[in-house]
Amino acid sequence: MKKWIVAGAIMATFAAGSVQAKEWNTVRFAIEGAYPPFSWTDKEGELQGFDVDMANALCKQMAVKCDLVAQDWDGIIPGLLARKYDAILAAMSITEQRKRTVDFTDKYALVPNKFVAKKGTKLDLSAAGLKGKRVGVQIATTHDKYLSDNFGKDVSLVRYGTADEAYLDLKAGRVDYVFLDATAIEEGLLNKEGGDQFEFVGPSVTDEQWFGDGFGIAVRKQDKDLKKMLNQAIQDLRDNGQYEAVNNKYFEYDVYGE
Repeated sequence: MKKWIVAGAIMATFAAGSVQAKEWNTVRFAIEGAYPPFSWTDKEGELQGFDVDMANALCKQMAVKCDLVAQDWDGIIPGLLARKYDAILAAMSITEQRKRTVDFTDKYALVPNKFVAKKGTKLDLSAAGLKGKRVGVQIATTHDKYLSDNFGKDVSLVRYGTADEAYLDLKAGRVDYVFLDATAIEEGLLNKEGGDQFEFVGPSVTDEQWFGDGFGIAVRKQDKDLKKMLNQAIQDLRDNGQYEAVNNKYFEYDVYGE
């Protein structure tokens, strides 16, 4: 008799859950705010950038209210799991390691990864070529993991909380290279005052094992309805021209990739 009561209670719980499925009237997006052109914080403390405009465009397409939450990179996934926000829209690469913890939408951008150094600097992307070199990376990123996994014993990695901190040390000669995605380097360093003293060096790095299939929006694994909504909205923005409008504000090429 007790087994039947327990089974009935479980079925009732599932039934109640299906009736009380979450209605997404508001979506809270985590934005890093320190990775231009994808996101930065202006002098008034407001979030700006491609990710910000994409979040607002997605919310408009889904007919929901949009809340943006500034969140440092190293705590961005824990914050999602702790329900501080509903999704991460922060130039985050879709990787197998991250998919163990969170789900991702389809990609919304795809950017190659590059090394940058003072003009005239050569780069040999090998264990011998990087031996003794100091390379700046943003902590807990795919760039950090790629170099750690492939050259950890040979390269001296210098980890930073933000890309801007890495650029400052590159300018000061405290690191030999900085390794990030190409658009971030262009916007954060090369296109700014003094940027003409630096240039991309070495090959583009796009290994799927570390850099995945592009940038996706991360959601909690149980929020499959939100993932479905976001995927449809990304496709709708691609189809109706709104993605192109946001893209052209920040890039001279289609950042969505192939």
